[in-house]
Amino acid sequence: MQKTLLQYNQIVTMCRDIFEKKMKDYGTSWRILRAESVTDQIYIKAQRIQSIEQKKAQMIGDDIRSEFIGIVNYGIIGLIQLEAAVDLPVNLEPDDAMSLYERHLDRVRTLMIAKNHDYGEAWRSMRISSYTDLILMKIYRTKQIEDNLGQTMVSEGIDANYMDMINYAIFALIKIDFKE
Repeated sequence: MQKTLLQYNQIVTMCRDIFEKKMKDYGTSWRILRAESVTDQIYIKAQRIQSIEQKKAQMIGDDIRSEFIGIVNYGIIGLIQLEAAVDLPVNLEPDDAMSLYERHLDRVRTLMIAKNHDYGEAWRSMRISSYTDLILMKIYRTKQIEDNLGQTMVSEGIDANYMDMINYAIFALIKIDFKE
């Protein structure tokens, strides 16, 4: 578990750095997105990954790794947007945005630790393509919950699905970056 936490934190640091740099370029323009739009952004990235995996080729420069980073960061944005009060401004102060990012990332990390304990690091034996498929499945579940106006009968909510998508993307990045 120590190895996992060390690798996880290295990946998270890289994702956070990219999020912070993009915020310097674009501000917090993502605040305008509704949760459904965030889900669709994650869908676009996961669908592209699956397409590249199946075709074994790509025509534009962004690689699979950058798409998984995008899934992590859009997943955090989704968690922020789900929780954000309507009156939270579109133009957040950078420190406030990063504080929200960190808080939600801590929730996701805590979930990973608990699940990793119970599942015994089963994720290490999985293929990256399985993470892609699981993310897409979680997206379809999330879209259905959104279509049901957030109501579920026995299932976890949108936030739990976002957290799982983030963790699957981080696991994929660990496998890519650490050649596992």
